[in-house]
Amino acid sequence: MGKMKGKMNNDFCPQSLFLYGNYQPDGTPHFGLFCWFSYCHIRDGEEEGLGVMACIGEEKWTKDLIRQQGMFSANLVTRPLLPLADYYGTTSGRDNPDKMLRLPTVESGQVLHVPTIAESPVSFELKVVEERHLADGSDLFLCRVCNVMVEEALADEATPFLQRLLQADPVITAGAARYASLTGEDLGGWGEPGAAEE
Repeated sequence: MGKMKGKMNNDFCPQSLFLYGNYQPDGTPHFGLFCWFSYCHIRDGEEEGLGVMACIGEEKWTKDLIRQQGMFSANLVTRPLLPLADYYGTTSGRDNPDKMLRLPTVESGQVLHVPTIAESPVSFELKVVEERHLADGSDLFLCRVCNVMVEEALADEATPFLQRLLQADPVITAGAARYASLTGEDLGGWGEPGAAEE
């Protein structure tokens, strides 16, 4: 099968969804939905190890909090978390002061002062090492992974990795502004799962 010139987009680069968490100045947990998230090896002073590249577009309250505090959590979004995650991703915290009245079960980070989500099977605690401005409304945060909390069943290496990955049931997004499961099930368009829960 031949190839043709395509549109400049990332339609066929599926990304896992994460809810980034931080505390507002009054101590209220704050979460935002993001997907431009990947891994790198990073040096933080004398320490070297697993890092994260988190790109955030547009100016938003989540980005303000990350800049102010230099840390955040990244909580893997699963199918049961999708309605809440979609709500967070389609509701502006700047324009809706009541956005955080809808909260998951919040737990404190074990290493950093960040809120994590009990319902998420994998939560990262991240320290920002460097911020890079890439373009208007596009900023890259290079972070050191300070801690990972994972459900016990997912850490059991006696179970094959692909089985554990499917058990985690992460939600991905790619082209056409839609959510999907790793097995290819359509989970709705952006803005639909959150609206269905209201």
